[in-house]
Amino acid sequence: MKKLSLYFIGLLLIPSLFLTSCDRGDDPADDNVVATPKFTLLKDYMVQNDLDISKIIKNSDDEKFVVGAPASADLQTFLDKYYIFDIRSSDAFNASHIEGANNIPFANILTEAPNAGSKPILVVCYSGQTACYATALLRMYGYKHTQALKWGMSGWSSSTSTSWDNKIGADEADNHANWTYNAAPLNIVFDDPMITTNLSNGEAILKQRVEDIVATGFGPATVSGSDVLTNPGGYFINNYFSETDYLGFGHITGAYRILPLTLGDDTYLGLDPDANAKVVTYCYTGQTSAVITACLRVLGYDAYTMTFGMNGIYNTNPAWSTNQWGVDSNPKDLPFAP
Repeated sequence: MKKLSLYFIGLLLIPSLFLTSCDRGDDPADDNVVATPKFTLLKDYMVQNDLDISKIIKNSDDEKFVVGAPASADLQTFLDKYYIFDIRSSDAFNASHIEGANNIPFANILTEAPNAGSKPILVVCYSGQTACYATALLRMYGYKHTQALKWGMSGWSSSTSTSWDNKIGADEADNHANWTYNAAPLNIVFDDPMITTNLSNGEAILKQRVEDIVATGFGPATVSGSDVLTNPGGYFINNYFSETDYLGFGHITGAYRILPLTLGDDTYLGLDPDANAKVVTYCYTGQTSAVITACLRVLGYDAYTMTFGMNGIYNTNPAWSTNQWGVDSNPKDLPFAP
């Protein structure tokens, strides 16, 4: 009889044991615990630490990602302020460069950055586009005071302006069948991108992602305006214009206008995270789109920047107002290092 009583007591205790074990939500071995997606860890870290896309474009101190070449009278102050990375080839650097600049390969920007000390970093390239891409990556890596030289060396001197001079004038979009003035299509809400990593900390994931993107270089993140204009169906296109310019300038057929594009308000969900989507951003000069593309690649999108932007496919558009190379934007004749 005693054995039988113990048997029934055991049966009564078993459910309570199960209930106790199921309540251990902090047990990493618990199969019922759903791990936070890696993208969510990355996103939350970036938003909470002033590294949202909008904060890469303009940091928490209201410093934009680009700075124009100075007036002649302000040159020395400008040179004294920055630790300058010139990421052009050694041949181009040796031919002419800004006084005090350091010739740094793109692949070395993260390892060189600590040498700037307390100085903000200025990144210089041929046209400003690669420098803007590098600037975004450096800002995400913790160097928030990094800026790119707007228009690159093309904006410094007329003797080094060929990168821009040679990319305008074709006006392929003028009367092109794939150039339209229609209203933007309605934005679609997609899922988050997928990020694969063994890391479980948002900061560590961000560092790893930035390092991986730097290692691949700028070239794989670019597409020409001619390619996008000819085959718009091959891309998920986001036009980074104001609504007034989107309608007034015209735009590539099928281009969305997802702006603002930030993590904090979930507007980024308008972008297609599919690995075959080829998300291409285009702006006026290819410089802002380079920044956005760097951010999107770090976030796990198959993202591309349309090189030279609107300037590259329709520089003489009659609706143009600012950032038009050769009209309101021209090279300055600033000196090079002796």
